[in-house]
Amino acid sequence: MTLPSNFSEMKFLVFGAGAIGTYIGGSLALAGHQVVFVEQPKMVAELRAKGLRLDLTIDERRKTKDAHLLDPRSFVIEPSLEEALKFGPFDAAIFALKSFDADAAMEGLKPFAEKLPPIVCLSNGVENEVIIAKTLGADKVIYGTVTSAIGRRGPGDIVLEKLRGVGIAAGHPLSEKLVSTFDQGFLNCRLYPHALSMKWSKMLTNLVANPTSAILDLTAAQVFANKDLYKVEIDMLKECLAVMKAMGLDVVDLPGTPVKALAFATNLPLWLSRPLLSRAAGGGRGGKMPSFHIDLHSGRGKSEVEYLHGAVVREGEAHGIPTPVNKVLTETLLALTNGKISLEEFAGKPEKLLSKLK
Repeated sequence: MTLPSNFSEMKFLVFGAGAIGTYIGGSLALAGHQVVFVEQPKMVAELRAKGLRLDLTIDERRKTKDAHLLDPRSFVIEPSLEEALKFGPFDAAIFALKSFDADAAMEGLKPFAEKLPPIVCLSNGVENEVIIAKTLGADKVIYGTVTSAIGRRGPGDIVLEKLRGVGIAAGHPLSEKLVSTFDQGFLNCRLYPHALSMKWSKMLTNLVANPTSAILDLTAAQVFANKDLYKVEIDMLKECLAVMKAMGLDVVDLPGTPVKALAFATNLPLWLSRPLLSRAAGGGRGGKMPSFHIDLHSGRGKSEVEYLHGAVVREGEAHGIPTPVNKVLTETLLALTNGKISLEEFAGKPEKLLSKLK
């Protein structure tokens, strides 16, 4: 690989070798940067033995029809943060954990605050950066987002299903350098002037057909095929847009993701917008079931709905904006997640959910 003339090697600490961690960290390693992963002890031995596999073949710029195999000698993976920090100092860290794991993660990071570099937070939701800032300091957080769809075939084995890109918010001394570095790693990175507009715009795309799919045990396509459920989706998005307006936030397009068009579609007649959003909902997740459905049926007893739709409800209350649809969807999915009601209660029963939303 020929490195660009403006190449400047960076050292990254990556929390977790899940789908996003492997994709971002692996791409940076392929681009010649030093990468150290922190992963659960049970995974470390396996990944040290076999390395990482990144199927990035849909990206024609890489000019290969084969998956990239990262030899275990081309990266470091450690079972604890204490061990990983011995390979520092680091320029930046990558954080892409689920929102429901953020608080526990921060408790684990707190004792090492002085040794930690600024953290690029790529997690979904709009409150994780606040948690990081409160725990480690405002100078240690960089707002980010990922719109590319990544599939996980197994430990350390990912596939790029839809190439879109990465967003990094301006305002941190490292922001512009990170955009350049990520771009050199074919990550399609863009700089955004307003962090919260970027994060809320991403969350707007995450809301679509997510809780309804989980609650009703239906695919996104099945949700959109029902005209009454489709109206619920539009009403839910309108509530989020009203909250964003009250907060003074703009809807911004993200890499490969026309979020402004999604917002505009909520103002169209339902018969006109439905086919457009149906296609977007079906293809936006790389063919996978929505994340809330996956989490609910994993048996983990956790859901990010509290951190996405729940955030809409909380900010709505703070700004005097009614959010009844988001509130019902949040409370219903949390009740299913916590086992207060059975999974069969709403499965395949749209009319039952619709009656709660009247």
